[in-house]
Amino acid sequence: MNIKSDIPQIELLRQRIEKSIDFPLSTHSDFLRLSAGIEYTLREHMSESTLERLWGYSTRHYETVSMRTLNVLCRFIGFHCWNDFCESTCSPHKESELFAGETINTFDLETGTRIRFSWPPDRTCVVRYLGNNRFIAEATENSTMKTGDTFSCLQFQKGRELHLDCFCKAGSEEKYRYVVGIDTGLTCLEIIE
Repeated sequence: MNIKSDIPQIELLRQRIEKSIDFPLSTHSDFLRLSAGIEYTLREHMSESTLERLWGYSTRHYETVSMRTLNVLCRFIGFHCWNDFCESTCSPHKESELFAGETINTFDLETGTRIRFSWPPDRTCVVRYLGNNRFIAEATENSTMKTGDTFSCLQFQKGRELHLDCFCKAGSEEKYRYVVGIDTGLTCLEIIE
């Protein structure tokens, strides 16, 4: 039985193997080294040309991968077989969803508009829209964000985590990414006068 080589689980398997061997597979000698490691660890032969095809390094790329190859590679990183790897790496949560909820889109705002948002356990921020997707914090409670900090944001969504780009502490030019409400999302979201 063969499996299509372009499915996400195979990409994840490649990533897990590179992580376990702690070097990227980018040259012929890397694949020779992996082949030798598999033979030493499992006492099973896996040719470097098979590995090169699976990683897309070879010009003779195959559209499918044999179950034997997948089983050996899964055993190499500690799984019983390909099916065991797939079952253990399936995410218990959905990777995508449609949703409707309270949202504030930056493109709907006028310069000077103020927004209040909160997240657990007791954090609250009031920010003012500066235009061009930029905001400045005017008041904060119990937050890493302080008055005068600035950031970019395209959308605020109640019940969802908030991603702030180009986050700058007041008086600094260093830019960070800042995420608030990671576990619960925003619990309060409103435009204030």
